[in-house]
Amino acid sequence: MTTIRITQNTNSLLQPKIQINQKTQAILAILGSAFFFALMNAMSRQAGDLPVAQKCFFRNIVSIPLAAMVLWRERPNLNSSAHNLPGLLLRAVLGTIGITANFYAVDHLLLADATILSRLSPFATLLLSWWLLGERLNRWQAGSIIIAFLGALCIIRPGADVLTSGPALIGLLGGIATGAAYTTVRWLTQRSVPQAIIVFSYSLISCLFMLPQLFFAYCPMSGQQLLYLLAAGLASTGAQFCLTNGYAKAPSREISAYEYTTVIFAAALGFVMFGQVPDLFSWLGYAIIIGVAILMLFI
Repeated sequence: MTTIRITQNTNSLLQPKIQINQKTQAILAILGSAFFFALMNAMSRQAGDLPVAQKCFFRNIVSIPLAAMVLWRERPNLNSSAHNLPGLLLRAVLGTIGITANFYAVDHLLLADATILSRLSPFATLLLSWWLLGERLNRWQAGSIIIAFLGALCIIRPGADVLTSGPALIGLLGGIATGAAYTTVRWLTQRSVPQAIIVFSYSLISCLFMLPQLFFAYCPMSGQQLLYLLAAGLASTGAQFCLTNGYAKAPSREISAYEYTTVIFAAALGFVMFGQVPDLFSWLGYAIIIGVAILMLFI
């Protein structure tokens, strides 16, 4: 009897129950999405000179079977999703615009520059969540949005060179479209639409949008290029599930700042994989945007 009690106590010590509150879970999910998004961009760039539509298609095609597997396992109630088809379509359209602009910027800018421009999305999410969802936005948070765009100007430097500012402006557009897509994700999760349905519908609709372009402008790929694009797709799927889970658990004002850790991952990957070193103005832009994002946690 004594031996049995000792074994039971040992097992209970080996299997501690750790309680993590909902906000902490949301923060961890956003940190996971930040890493996966940086990895996705790195794999997309590593795939080489391919049409953006082709990269987007193979990036999203991977998510479809993975999200379908989650749907099959969870068997969610589809009634709530059927009533929110316009929201799902809007999320897909905005997300497609965002990822297309992002991949174009990744191909024409430093990896860290393209990534930080796409990470302006939390500020767009914050503004749109206030405007459309009625989430609280005080004057300090409104001011932080303006300062963040000033930081983006340090990266874009419009007028210095059309070939330089053009891709950066497209990257900025992608960040705004992505922020609008995340606002739609928040809206859908508030209406109990399952996360797997949000990811599945986005990936499917995005691939359908890319098919005509893929048909008329397909570029033959090597096996290595295909592997890089599939790796980008896997990273994207992980990022989408992490991000959707994070915004389902906490308001954007509490967690969006953590998305900026992705620029740290991107700068490290850009240096290791491509030998890229951002210039002084880019570092200034990063510092402003990340600093404002951190400050938003306390206001």
